[in-house]
Amino acid sequence: MRLPAHAPGMRIGLFGGTFNPPHAGHRLVSTIALARLGLDQVWWLVTPGNPLKANDGLPSLERRMAAAQAMADHPRIVVTGIEAQIGTRYTYDTIAWLTRRCPGLRFVWIMGADNLASFHRWQHWRGIADMIPIAVIDRPGSTLRATNSPAGAWLTPHRLDETDGRLLAQARAPAFVFIHAKRSDLSSTELRARGETLPPGN
Repeated sequence: MRLPAHAPGMRIGLFGGTFNPPHAGHRLVSTIALARLGLDQVWWLVTPGNPLKANDGLPSLERRMAAAQAMADHPRIVVTGIEAQIGTRYTYDTIAWLTRRCPGLRFVWIMGADNLASFHRWQHWRGIADMIPIAVIDRPGSTLRATNSPAGAWLTPHRLDETDGRLLAQARAPAFVFIHAKRSDLSSTELRARGETLPPGN
């Protein structure tokens, strides 16, 4: 099993998605997290398929990873298809595997505010929050929906001030920070609707 290069004590952001297609918003969220959370790396976990979405016609993992690598174009953003290798379908199982396999790393789960708004629909979402600190990066039109959502309300007592973002990786879960920064209105769903998809390939 090959994981991205790492060393004990590193602070790693985990950013999951189908990346169909990857776009500048994914990169922006990652660079904000690197800077504001004091992370050493962000791993893009390119999933075989999102359990909450229809995956018919989803381009191959290899094509999506290649496109993600081209979009990331950053020495501290690492693209990995580890979920396909270890056979996990849900975020909870992926994080559980990674924390068992790499006990010396400080993991943080990264998501956009739009995902926090629907986080309560994820499999074992409270278990995820109990296992790993969470960083939410603001997204246009999602701020209030996210913080007022069932998961947002549940996480509120565990919220750190965003000025303490660099403490998040060392915080004991559940811990949560909401980062306000430059926002991108790009979304893979809208890009596909406009016909902007991955380059042709197998």
